[in-house]
Amino acid sequence: MQKIIRVDEEKNEILDDLSADCYVLSDHLSDDFCLKFINNARHQDKIALFYGENAIKFCKEYDADGVIADLGGDDLKNKMLTLKKELGKNKYVGLFTRNRRHESMLVSEAEPDFVIFKVWKDGFKEVCELVNWYNEFFLIQSAVWVMDEGVDLSSLKADFVIE
Repeated sequence: MQKIIRVDEEKNEILDDLSADCYVLSDHLSDDFCLKFINNARHQDKIALFYGENAIKFCKEYDADGVIADLGGDDLKNKMLTLKKELGKNKYVGLFTRNRRHESMLVSEAEPDFVIFKVWKDGFKEVCELVNWYNEFFLIQSAVWVMDEGVDLSSLKADFVIE
């Protein structure tokens, strides 16, 4: 699994050492930090995405590489088309699913760049089975968004881990 680093806090040391290929930034970070981060990422050929309620606004404002979004369960295809239009060309979109097979299929039909499953220690076995099932049947890449520290991800067949 490739690692995507979630940036929820403003730590200057991360600005100096962007060792991963992809980062996802919270929309709660300051403008100054986001601007510095995006500039550093661009200069080091790293991918920077935003997540949160204002992810689309931040992506457009800082010319980030894309967003991670939760579009809910209804009318996903149209919501995805609207989102892609709003972001513009060549932007990545990851979509959350509710950790159910049916919704995972619907999210995939909206054609995001990757589908995201949330994973906790509690209920890990069920999520692991779902992610592994998903990866056997679908071409759209999958990611797991780690909600608890210390989750053993070795049995997951996801393409990306977001921690």
